This record gives sequence, structure tokens and C-alpha cells, in this order.
Amino acid sequence: MIVGIVGLGLIGGSLAKAYKKAGGITVLGSDIDAQTERLALISGVIDRALTDQTLGDCDCIFLAVLPDAAAEWLNNNAGKIPPRTLVIDCCGTKRKICEVGFGLAEKYGFEFAGGHPMAGIHKWGFAHSRADLFSGACFVIVPRVYDDISLLERIKKFVLPAGFSGISVTTAEEHDRRIAFTSQLAHIVSNAYIKSPTAKEHRGVSAGSYQDLTRVAWLNPGMWTPLFLENSDNLIRELDILIQSLGEYREVLASGDAEKLFLLLDEGRRLKEEVDGN
Repeated sequence: MIVGIVGLGLIGGSLAKAYKKAGGITVLGSDIDAQTERLALISGVIDRALTDQTLGDCDCIFLAVLPDAAAEWLNNNAGKIPPRTLVIDCCGTKRKICEVGFGLAEKYGFEFAGGHPMAGIHKWGFAHSRADLFSGACFVIVPRVYDDISLLERIKKFVLPAGFSGISVTTAEEHDRRIAFTSQLAHIVSNAYIKSPTAKEHRGVSAGSYQDLTRVAWLNPGMWTPLFLENSDNLIRELDILIQSLGEYREVLASGDAEKLFLLLDEGRRLKEEVDGN
């Protein structure tokens, strides 16, 4: 099996390392940063460079770059992709890249599926990539044909060796709606929370709750800015809900209404139990 990876940052580099650890998989890779690509070659993380000449050797190609870069790569290379090759993107939003990918796949005859590996850390770049990043994680898939079982089995053949526990199938629209809450909103809340002047005085009086809430404040602005903007409709809706809820807490605190505050807190506790079953 030959896998190609476009982009050797945290996600692409971790995919390459995971495949090499699994064994029996030839990995071709490319990165816009020539030094990163050379390092990956020298360290044995990739076997060969992914070029115009080697692209046709790949059974599967992962696009581990931002949506605009993934769309640009597809537009530039769609005509060179053999019909037998499966292309999967790893972008954090799905509507834009799936529209481009499905259209080009239909035009040129290869197979494209949207993808999103549900794993990551607050650092980025090849230097922080690791072979176990995806261990036990889920890989979200947006297939061209929702109920094509053979396609889903084909996708699993390429995805599972990287350590994923399985795949979750959805649509591009549903993915972006859900991810606005489960990931993007959490990053904005964390990033905004740390801006309090009191944050500079936290040492010695902070514990797990502070660490849990601020972990993803340490984000990559260059990556998250286009993802937030592309999914702004869903993200704004979630922000409006949160802002309204925060306003309710502020109101009861200002009024000193202990009974209403208790009810708000208990409501949140019950919802957490209902959502996570714990």
C-alpha cells in the first residue's frame, strides 16, 4: 500500500509517522516548507517525496493542509490523479473542500472523501507530530455517496492503520454545524477567557479547572482564523447562545438571587449528565 501525504505539519507528520510505525506501508510526502520535507526524508518518516512523477503511484492521498490550500492542490493536480486513487482531506471544515473535491472527482474519475481526524494537541508543526496522535481517535468521513458500503470499507482500509478506532460518517453541513460547538467554540471561549488581567496572577491559586479551560487558548492563529471564518454562520449561532446564557448568570449574580443561581447551576449539571451520561 502506498500513501501520499500533502502537508507534513502536526496532522500530516503524525499520519506519516503512524504509517511507518504500522509497517508495510510506503509513505510519500510533500510540504510547502522544503526544510520540513527534507527532514522528513532524512529521518525516514517518508520514503520518497510526493511529486508530479510519484503522485500516480499512490493508492490513497491525504490532504493535511488548510481548506484553501487543499482546494488549490486539488485544482492543480486533479488531472494527474489516477481513477484508482482515493483522496481524503483532513481539513477542520468540510463544506468548501467537499464541494471542490466532489466536483473534481466526478470530472476526472478518481474518488474523493471529506475527512477530519478528531485528534490534536495545542502545538503545531512537524516537530510536534507523533506516531500515536490518532491512537483510539475517530476519523470523521464525508463520503460522496452516503450509503456506499464498499467505499466506506475502502476508506477504513487506509484510515485504521494510522491508529484510529473507527470512522464516523456524516454530511459536510452536519459536520460543520457540530464542529462549531464541539471544537471551534471551545477554542474561542478558551482564547477569550485567558484575556482577563487576573490570568497573570493565577499561579498558586489555580488547579485543574483553569488548566482544562485554558489548554486550547494556546492555538495556531494562522490555522484557526480561516476555519472560523469559513464556518462563521454556525459559529456565530453558537456564540449567540453562549452569550445569552452568560448574560443569565450575570443577571442573577447582580441581583443576588440565590434561588435562580442554584437553578441555573443545577440545569447545567443535569445537562452535562444527560449529554455525557455520567
